[in-house]
Amino acid sequence: MIDVLVVDDDFRVAEINAKYVSKVPGFRVAARAHSAAQALAAIERTPVDLVLLDHYLPDRTGLELVHRMRENGHGTDVIMITAAGDVATVRAAMRLGALHYLIKPFTFTALRTRLDSYAALRRTVDRVGGRGVTGQEQVDRIFGALRTAPAPSSPGLPSGHSEPTTDLICDVLHQAKQPLSAHEVAAETGLSRSTAQRYLRHLEQAGRLRLSLKYGDTGRPEHRYAWVAP
Repeated sequence: MIDVLVVDDDFRVAEINAKYVSKVPGFRVAARAHSAAQALAAIERTPVDLVLLDHYLPDRTGLELVHRMRENGHGTDVIMITAAGDVATVRAAMRLGALHYLIKPFTFTALRTRLDSYAALRRTVDRVGGRGVTGQEQVDRIFGALRTAPAPSSPGLPSGHSEPTTDLICDVLHQAKQPLSAHEVAAETGLSRSTAQRYLRHLEQAGRLRLSLKYGDTGRPEHRYAWVAP
């Protein structure tokens, strides 16, 4: 089994990512962390094979954590899972040895593709390493194991929608004690209001949410959404 540490400052996102990891054969979640300090302590306490790492953490960035891990002698493999899509951060992640870089929001299929290629890399390294001598063909095979095919869209979701974001919004509505507006959902999830509205509209049309209108003294009525029990 490949032991994974899931690091994300958002507890709900960390839980969703952990569930995704658990669905992939050969992988198990060894621990979760919500800050760089917690992640480093977890690695010091129980070595893991792979870290799924968010970049935006409350105490330091994910890349600063990787740098600290290397200074402390931890060669743990890292896959970045973050909303940071700027070229500078991507290049820095490459220089620090990140094996993959997955930008939020993403689908389960996209994550599974990266995990499967990582498992293939480990198997290839084990096979080649057992021979003691490596030639160009073996090196090419090792590097080729990390290549991934483009992930297909999630079935049942419109273009531009992802499973983690859908699950996050559903979780917020499921736990809410009263209907929520798009503004309230955006505040709870950290999404923009327009993104939250787009997902809420799809979930309402799919029958997973119930739409109601709240009328004020003036202006247009406020759309509010409530979870529909299956």
